[in-house]
Amino acid sequence: MRAALWCSAVLLALMLLVDIANRTLVPWRFLCWTAVALVLFAILYPPRVTAGGHWLVSRGLLRTRRVRTDLLVLVRRSDGMAPRLVFRDAVGGRVELDPKVLTANPMLWHQLDQGVCRSRGCGLLRCGAAPLQALADRIDHDGARAVFEASGLEARE
Repeated sequence: MRAALWCSAVLLALMLLVDIANRTLVPWRFLCWTAVALVLFAILYPPRVTAGGHWLVSRGLLRTRRVRTDLLVLVRRSDGMAPRLVFRDAVGGRVELDPKVLTANPMLWHQLDQGVCRSRGCGLLRCGAAPLQALADRIDHDGARAVFEASGLEARE
């Protein structure tokens, strides 16, 4: 969020400085540049992801999305400029999030994994084993590397 705020503030400052230097700053231009900076902030604002007892929530600037992890029916990886994991549950909930959010927060991953295991056990989750396994392998690899580095041992690949 700090990066989004910083980028928006720098853009606003640069646009205002250019207008001040050219002596073209008038109230309507100030409002226009402020609106552009606010739109940039809205685009760059990262969603806040939380998890708990069999639920996962993504809170963005304008909307909140929730999915029941114990009722998941689909998990897929959406590739593109920014890879995303898409989760869908049996009651219509849908959440998209960056896989880096889960790799950066093992406790969040643990909460999600508990729900996924329950979903698989009930027979609801039939699609999505490959992206989840790849993510689990990545998290395990990063965790093992961190343990090796903390203990002063050298990790080999």
